Amino acid sequence: MRKINLWAWLWIFLGGLYFFGPLYGALDFSLREKRGVLSFLAYQNVLKDPSFRNSFTYSTLIGLATIIVGLLLIVSTAYWVHLRLPQARPIVDFITLLPFVVPAIVLVDGFIQIYSGPPFALTNTPQGANVLLMFGYIVTAMPYMYRSVDAGLRAIDVRTLTEAGQSLGAGWITILFRVILPNIRTALLSGAFLTFAIVIGEYTFASLLARPAFGPYMVLLGQDRAYEPAALSIMSFALTWAAMMIIQFLGRGAPGQGQVAVAH
Repeated sequence: MRKINLWAWLWIFLGGLYFFGPLYGALDFSLREKRGVLSFLAYQNVLKDPSFRNSFTYSTLIGLATIIVGLLLIVSTAYWVHLRLPQARPIVDFITLLPFVVPAIVLVDGFIQIYSGPPFALTNTPQGANVLLMFGYIVTAMPYMYRSVDAGLRAIDVRTLTEAGQSLGAGWITILFRVILPNIRTALLSGAFLTFAIVIGEYTFASLLARPAFGPYMVLLGQDRAYEPAALSIMSFALTWAAMMIIQFLGRGAPGQGQVAVAH
């Protein structure tokens, strides 16, 4: 047993070294913009850059819109499939995997070809391009969001909860928002943060649609700066870990412990 424990700790150490070694290198490099002195100058330069604030704010707003619209579409679809159309689950699974097969450059090129002229000339106005970008992100994040929601629905008894809500006189919208969603909150948070991470780092859609998103900003920053991109990568990593901690904090509790408390 002691020999097995030693091997386990050895592999944990090697895995931690493989994971945290590059992060330490990036952190150390980001602090050396001043020769011979460790400083946060690179971080200050990034935070003071108006383009950073504008692009991050823009991507955050687009990300929130993508999460809200995406969850409304995917949760309702997955719920109906689990409840009424279980035989259609393989078809829906296949459809939600298509973004893995079709490259993003092909998707955005198709969007531009279809929506650059009548009757849906979305690319001709900034508002239309924003809407097009949002739906492009929904398609890109669909495999991750759908599987998070699907896993949450598999962990609960959808049919029993629905019948219990109906027995109390609740309608479909009430059941969905007051019975189903509280029981899959961890799955919803996971899908939401995965979607947000995709929106923050995505480059192809935002670049070809000429939108001031965070992904193109990071690429442009890396073309003429050395230390700032390393600082930005550390900040992105910290944001990711903060999101994971939020998921753990807000998603505490076993699946299926939500209450069926609906109003007549």
